[in-house]
Amino acid sequence: MAVQPEVSAWRPRIPGVVEVFHAHFTEYAYPMHVHEAWTLLIVDDGAVRYDLDRHEHGTPHDTVSLLPPHVPHNGSPATPHGFRKRVLYLDSGRLGDDLIGPAVDGPDLRDPVLRRRVGQLHGSLAHPGDELEAESRLTLIAERLRARLKPRSGAQEPRRDPALARSLRELLDERVTRGLALEEAAGLLYAHPAHLVRAFSTAYGIAPHQYLMSRRVDRARRLLLDGRAPGEVASATGFYDQAHLTRHFKKLVGVTPGRYRAGARS
Repeated sequence: MAVQPEVSAWRPRIPGVVEVFHAHFTEYAYPMHVHEAWTLLIVDDGAVRYDLDRHEHGTPHDTVSLLPPHVPHNGSPATPHGFRKRVLYLDSGRLGDDLIGPAVDGPDLRDPVLRRRVGQLHGSLAHPGDELEAESRLTLIAERLRARLKPRSGAQEPRRDPALARSLRELLDERVTRGLALEEAAGLLYAHPAHLVRAFSTAYGIAPHQYLMSRRVDRARRLLLDGRAPGEVASATGFYDQAHLTRHFKKLVGVTPGRYRAGARS
């Protein structure tokens, strides 16, 4: 009996991401087709072979593949048990038309750091409420893709900018509960999003989204010690829902909010 395809797709609330698509196919083969968006693909199991611009390519598990918009390609399993893939479709303007030629010439990038970052981005996109993390990860991925496809001579170290980092920290402190989108922060502080993330991480040793979640968890701890219920605390501290609070609270404190509250001393 043939294994039925497994498919999951959604549109996250992240600027520039048109669709997230996860699939497991064993026999299905894509005919030649085009996308209006950039296709950023990683394969978690098996492999895919495909033709792009009349040249054959493949996607072993350690590869990140970037297929440009409007360029025909197909795809089929390259192993007997098929393939499991995760795909991001990015708005055509997210990477720029100047990368189309380099992506056609070399769509498969062997880059362990990039591969890990794309996997982490998929993880954050799966959880509503982690939009700042997803935006930050996507920004750094786009920057690395550009560096790989159009490398510049004399690579520079990340530029320190403590004043900008401090301004972003103050902005995050003002928006602990309300939250902050990376693009909004970049507009308010007149900085490129990638530079904003790097300046903050360099100055404080923690990414902006990690700082924001730490502040929210600290507030949640105080409210839990006051005897308030986890669901109420989640809403009061800016988490998407109680599950979102529980995931980050357990990551930072080691126990769930309910167990933390139950162990509090009066």
